[in-house]
Amino acid sequence: MRRKTNTRHGGCGQLRIIGGEWRGRKLPVADIEGLRPTSDRVRETVFNWLAPYIPGARVLDCFSGTGALSLEALSRGAKEAVMIEKAPSAARVLIDNLALLSASHGQVMNTDSLSWLSQRASQSFDIIFLDPPFRKGLLNQTCDLLQENGYLNNETIIYIEVEKELSLDALPQDWCQFKEKVAGQVRYSLWTTQ
Repeated sequence: MRRKTNTRHGGCGQLRIIGGEWRGRKLPVADIEGLRPTSDRVRETVFNWLAPYIPGARVLDCFSGTGALSLEALSRGAKEAVMIEKAPSAARVLIDNLALLSASHGQVMNTDSLSWLSQRASQSFDIIFLDPPFRKGLLNQTCDLLQENGYLNNETIIYIEVEKELSLDALPQDWCQFKEKVAGQVRYSLWTTQ
């Protein structure tokens, strides 16, 4: 017997899965100031780019927020997703949404991303989503921790979503950008390790 999960979170809206097994499913999102889920248009482009890499991938979603990116990846065939989210209310919604989808291959870590990434990785990830809160200066330190602590393998794909004006010049030297677009005030790109 399936236990009923509370899906009322006093939230600000819903997230729609745009492709894969859960295509069209609408899920609640936490009502948190500054929480900005990746738009449907951007997600459509990103997952077109990622289509060859998603099936069977181990995914790490730093600064998970609404979980839009990792839930989309799971819907499209990712093997597993680890979602790191510091805000307790957002983490609770992510846990509830995974339960609604019966997605046992998703895991939520309710902790600070930088603290979690400061630990040595037990395994590397195939795809890493980096969508840190805007204008908080978190990107470069996050990238350094991923590099230093074994979260990357030779073929890891890194998705970066930042404010349009942010310079990416300080990313690790052996990261190579192979896709980039701008939508409104957001710049998003794919990188790989060499």
